[in-house]
Amino acid sequence: MMPLAVGAQTTHPAKTAPATKKAVAPHELRSDDAIKDRIEHRLAVDAAVKKYDINVKVNNGAVTLDGSVASDTQKAEAARLARVPGVTKVDNELKVDKDVDRTLAERTKSGLSRTGEAITDTWITAKVKWFFVGEDALKGSDINVDTSNHVVTLKGTVASAAGKNRAVQLARETEGVTKVDDQLVVKAKKAKTTH
Repeated sequence: MMPLAVGAQTTHPAKTAPATKKAVAPHELRSDDAIKDRIEHRLAVDAAVKKYDINVKVNNGAVTLDGSVASDTQKAEAARLARVPGVTKVDNELKVDKDVDRTLAERTKSGLSRTGEAITDTWITAKVKWFFVGEDALKGSDINVDTSNHVVTLKGTVASAAGKNRAVQLARETEGVTKVDDQLVVKAKKAKTTH
């Protein structure tokens, strides 16, 4: 089991700009990476669009969405979710494909994620941890995530019953998970007293 500091932020290694493009300051790249992470997280936990393979690109605050969804409503929801602080515009290039749900069902039957990756225990563990990062309900939590034969075991402490429910929900909704063994304990932080 690997402990997860839920309050930690996902970071990306610094990127270098190709020689043919204008050089971009490192802080701008981190900003674009942070925007991309936030949008990908919002898309991955939203009930309307989470099962679709939506690609997110961010360049100096301009977001481009591409991939396929099943309806115009889902396309609009994805664009709404992409509007986070720091975004200057959203180019919604998602295609509405009435057959996309059937394609996704075929991938799932083959043991593949919506993006075509093999769903392994390691993949599930990493995905569940990723879902926990930045979740307000999980602030102050110390959660261990372990996966065996697609069964996720959650151990550790959460600050509230709502946090416990959210952790279990996020784990249960992760692709490939067949069951969640909830061993989380609610431990509210003690209030500071002044004398």
